[in-house]
Amino acid sequence: MISRRLLRVKVLQLLYAYYKNQDRTIAKAEKELFFSVGKAYDLYHYLLLLIVDLAFLAEKKIETAKNKIIPTEEDLNPNTKFIDNKVIRQLAENRQLSGYASTNTITWTDQEDFVRSLFEKLIHSDLYINYLESDKNSYQVDKKFVEKFFLNFLATDEDFYSLMEEKSIYWNDEIEFIISMVLKTIKSFDEKDDENTTLMSLFKDKDDEDFMKMLFRKAVVNHKEHLDMIEQNTKNWELDRIAFMDILIMELALTEIMEFKNIPVKVSFNEYLEIAKHYSTENSSNFINGILDKMITDLKTDGEIKKVGRGLIGEK
Repeated sequence: MISRRLLRVKVLQLLYAYYKNQDRTIAKAEKELFFSVGKAYDLYHYLLLLIVDLAFLAEKKIETAKNKIIPTEEDLNPNTKFIDNKVIRQLAENRQLSGYASTNTITWTDQEDFVRSLFEKLIHSDLYINYLESDKNSYQVDKKFVEKFFLNFLATDEDFYSLMEEKSIYWNDEIEFIISMVLKTIKSFDEKDDENTTLMSLFKDKDDEDFMKMLFRKAVVNHKEHLDMIEQNTKNWELDRIAFMDILIMELALTEIMEFKNIPVKVSFNEYLEIAKHYSTENSSNFINGILDKMITDLKTDGEIKKVGRGLIGEK
């Protein structure tokens, strides 16, 4: 589930904390790294549970209305399209979702006010009104509603972002990515799926887990060597005046380019330029572009970059 881009960002953030912490050990930092990635997986389950809780709240309100002393016609014959949504039912019955939530105490019960507030916004939204009023009833219609809920409704709710950032410092930079993973999950659902349907795993495969761990370790081990290389290529700059984050981004880029034989240089180069745009200063991307490009050229000339795999041998 976690993309290589997010894994790189997680390592960058941990590397920053590692060098800023006087009481640091690689073992402690690695433990924190895996905890940070695990929090992203928690968020994935939180979001899937949210629409289930909204449907449960809608169901409770319908039952309460029916039990009024003098119920109206609408109270007695409510529109149940939302609570009968087939995709939401699949999520509510999914064993992996409920099991993970139970084991890791993932719940919205401590945020009842927010859930009620969000529900009120939802039922007054065009998305909800149009869905209930439509005479189209099918699994695909239900799925499309859930997709739009996450993409067009939740992803634009400022109160939701504020709450998530309050709940965990680890979620500040990854909410949009996790929403995209939730959408990918929903899109993969089929009408025939049952309670045993598998959700996304934390890592796409063992290679991604090893990539994250090795990237961090190799960056720490080669810190002095890479720092000297950066200093040699920034002679017109005093190293202590270069943004610390810029230095770490270049260190990570060098680590990946030199240590991971099966990742094309261009892929690593472009990834860290994109990361620089979001996690460093305004001009960092252009600065890092120039310095990295020069270092890579020199490393290739000296034969220090060796790639293996289809189409990578002798890569220039």
